[in-house]
Amino acid sequence: MPDPRLPSPAPRPAASGSVLPAIPFYAPDLGEAELRALQTTLVSRRLAGGATQTERCHRMLAATMPDSLPLLTQSCTAALEMAALLLELRPGDEVIMPSWTFCSTANAVLLRGAVPVFADVREDTLNLDADDVAAAVTPRSRAVICVHYAGVGCDMAALQAVCRRHGLALIEDAAQAVGASWAGQPLGSFGTLGAFSYHASKNLTCGEGGALIVNDPSLRSRAEILWEKGTDRLRFARGEVSRYSWQDLGSSFLPSEVTASLLAVQLARLEEITEKRLAVWRRYDTLLAPLAEDWGLRRPQIPQAAAHNGHIYHLRFPSRAMRDHVLARLAAERIGASTHYEPLHLSAAGRRFGQTLAPLPVTEAAGATLLRLPLYGDLPPGEQDRVVERLDAALAAIPH
Repeated sequence: MPDPRLPSPAPRPAASGSVLPAIPFYAPDLGEAELRALQTTLVSRRLAGGATQTERCHRMLAATMPDSLPLLTQSCTAALEMAALLLELRPGDEVIMPSWTFCSTANAVLLRGAVPVFADVREDTLNLDADDVAAAVTPRSRAVICVHYAGVGCDMAALQAVCRRHGLALIEDAAQAVGASWAGQPLGSFGTLGAFSYHASKNLTCGEGGALIVNDPSLRSRAEILWEKGTDRLRFARGEVSRYSWQDLGSSFLPSEVTASLLAVQLARLEEITEKRLAVWRRYDTLLAPLAEDWGLRRPQIPQAAAHNGHIYHLRFPSRAMRDHVLARLAAERIGASTHYEPLHLSAAGRRFGQTLAPLPVTEAAGATLLRLPLYGDLPPGEQDRVVERLDAALAAIPH
């Protein structure tokens, strides 16, 4: 699930004179193992999805979430759309979700004719506020979609309690949360369904890709059918039926073996890649602590129960004007910092298709004041120092 207004990574030009090389906002962590995997798959000429490499990815995902059925998809967007289809959302149904998310979260619901109902997020984590969810429940409510922003887990106990009380399904949009956990349990494994992203901007990547995690055993059989274009082809592959045929609604959700072969290597490197990103994240947090105190900036807050994955390092500024000034100065210095979402309830489509039952002040403040810094595992310390130094200089240059 790609982020809006995300700068594309580009090769860094060699320094010429006083021009420093660009620091991209993100850079995929790829090496020789990924190249060899792609070459092996291409040489095999077995490229259609659902074969050996797909099965390998499924085994690795299942090992981290042993009570779940993982199914690779072409994107997290596709995984969310499959989740909405699997829950049989219908016109008029309501699904409560944060406005502080990418549009794919809402589009998956809208494509089934259901209505996204936007709730506010918490001040500390920018994750869905369970109290706001409870206040948004109506007789039409069918499900809740929570988003683990920046790879920091939502308060899953609180959200699960609301969903149990009102008989709602819980979908985890874990696009940013690969390898992260809450209270020792992997994110994506709490809800009825979970959805991951392996987009080029995410911690693990296969370019474009995702996965649906089916945690409710009663949905597994139908999930396999929807995943295989509405057929019982997987039952046929296991020898459970003599031939496969069209059984239900479905689509071509599965990615190619080329995509799966790249992802399999990335999944095997999850711990290594996560630790590299966390090292960069922690170094930012240390370097920026005095600067944040001097200028009234808000650094990320990580709840005790959350083991995050270093996906995003963000700062929140006292005002939009200050944030925009710093963003412009960093862009002039060829540093790929970025804002994040336009709150969905303020967008043209959000006003047209969604519902907002109460003010969303935390969401609106985040949209106006949040800035993300370049972060990837191979970001050199010297370049990270440059980001912080130029950020400091930008703040010092703010007109008084």
